Amino acid sequence: MNILNKNDIQKFFSIADCIPIVEEAFQYYYEGKVDVPLRTQITTGTGKGTFLCMPAYSEEYDASCVKVLNMFPENINQGLPSINAQILVMNTKTGGFEALLDGNYVTQLRTGAATGVAIKHLARKDAKIGALIGTGGQAQTQLEAMLVAANLSEIRVSDLNFERAQQFVEKMTAELQTTVMIKAVENSDLAIEHADIIVTVTPSTVPVFDGEKVKKGALVSGVGSYQPHLQEIPASLVKKADKIFFDSEEAVLSESGDLLIPLKEGTITEEAFTGDIGAVIKGELIGRENDEEIIFFKTVGIAAQDLFTAQAISQRMKKS
Repeated sequence: MNILNKNDIQKFFSIADCIPIVEEAFQYYYEGKVDVPLRTQITTGTGKGTFLCMPAYSEEYDASCVKVLNMFPENINQGLPSINAQILVMNTKTGGFEALLDGNYVTQLRTGAATGVAIKHLARKDAKIGALIGTGGQAQTQLEAMLVAANLSEIRVSDLNFERAQQFVEKMTAELQTTVMIKAVENSDLAIEHADIIVTVTPSTVPVFDGEKVKKGALVSGVGSYQPHLQEIPASLVKKADKIFFDSEEAVLSESGDLLIPLKEGTITEEAFTGDIGAVIKGELIGRENDEEIIFFKTVGIAAQDLFTAQAISQRMKKS
């Protein structure tokens, strides 16, 4: 069995490689070609940690994997990863274990790639300003996806801790060596001012920006809310969104407070939902129809993303 850590994977697989793989995963999932049970969640007694198990199998893609992931958001305050994960890639013919992959990095890649897919299909083609809210373990690949999927001139970064946002920007500017201006701003409302693409990646239980300040034509990608009590996205934004897409409507309505809370409060009804992004990729739904639409894309992450990404990494490793 091959064992690959983050450094191993980075040598031959990038976010640019991952975006088309996750795009394919969304379409296969929508077409019912991936067997993905809803993930098992166990929450700690304090409610501050979550243990997750995510199996997946696709006969058509000839792939099978299981991801074990533990999510502890407050780890960021101790300088520790908020996510700890491993992915087992299995042979579909024999059941043998083929690879053990750094699940933290694969999760970062496939989660960033989900936003990249959303940008490709749902953002304005002339998007110039991006906003990234949150600088935890998932933030770097979200930033990288924005840089790869859109021709932006500026990305503003905000965090509850401004110093942490500044440190993140300094680190990313040095590592990514991009010509796009990346700058830290004092608060999220400054970040989203005139922004064409807004990405939120926080474990917040209260909305992280003012929904009334989102400009017409913006794409909002909600990444961080993965439990019913978490709510990054203000209900006002969800209400005024012209279209609402998901990675998986079933998964989102089982887990995400970003939609469950406004549904419970009566701010929106399920009639406001447009559908899974896989339907857009397949051509059964229209994504963006004009430059004035506000579109909300909600992702909680589905095992199909892990399956396709892990299989692609495993196969590419064999060829390298």
